Amino acid sequence: MKRREFLEAAVATSAVVATAAPAIAQTSGTTFLVCTGAWSAGWSWKKMHPLMAAGGHRLVTPTYTGLGEREHLASPSNDLETHIQDVLAVIKYEDLRDVVLVGHSYGGMVATGVADRARDRITRLVYLDAFVPTDGQSLMDAGPRRHGSACRSSRRRAIAGGCHRTPFHLTHRMPT
Repeated sequence: MKRREFLEAAVATSAVVATAAPAIAQTSGTTFLVCTGAWSAGWSWKKMHPLMAAGGHRLVTPTYTGLGEREHLASPSNDLETHIQDVLAVIKYEDLRDVVLVGHSYGGMVATGVADRARDRITRLVYLDAFVPTDGQSLMDAGPRRHGSACRSSRRRAIAGGCHRTPFHLTHRMPT
């Protein structure tokens, strides 16, 4: 499912819920938790919040450590595991239950790790134009080979130059 298709479906869902009987509209409402892509953050979904709210739903879009408004926390130690822990913390501290977990792009890697550890809190897992890893697979394994070698080469050059704001999570492997 592409992002545009997701947006269109969300608007359609909002319209259906808005026209439902009042008793149904009050009792329905789903919490959607989005695991964002690597080059964006929670803010990139801000236009979705009013659409989902209009449909009686809640949209939660956390930003990963080291990205977006949390870029000041960037560190070479930030990786896929860090981002999985970020989302697990949101689930824990927001006491989220019966969540539809949405993984977008790189967020598919994060969502897979979160779903594995918070099965009792998640009712549905949606991959939205996302990477869908298998056990032990890194993002570089899941993507086209030509992109993997280019990213690894870029990462080596960045590290050699003292930069650490690169996609360190790309080579982190999913737990087996």
